Amino acid sequence: MKADQKQMTRLLKTARGQIDGILKMMEEDRYCLDISHQIMAADAILRRANKEVLKAHLEACVLEAVQKGDVEKVKELTDFFDKSYQ
Repeated sequence: MKADQKQMTRLLKTARGQIDGILKMMEEDRYCLDISHQIMAADAILRRANKEVLKAHLEACVLEAVQKGDVEKVKELTDFFDKSYQ
């Protein structure tokens, strides 16, 4: 993986902590909107982490493949987006 591993680790551990907190909130029967707010916060962190992974993939793996004349990585990426955003 070409993404900054320290940053990714920090983001994913933060998301894990938020999810653990959400589970605790549910066990404590906390207010629904408070739980929803925390779910949205965890989702935002996971989206940010995913953006960093995809950015690194584009800047390293895809760029390198295209420079070598291998367009398969581009097709792989377009297929990924087709599946991800249906």
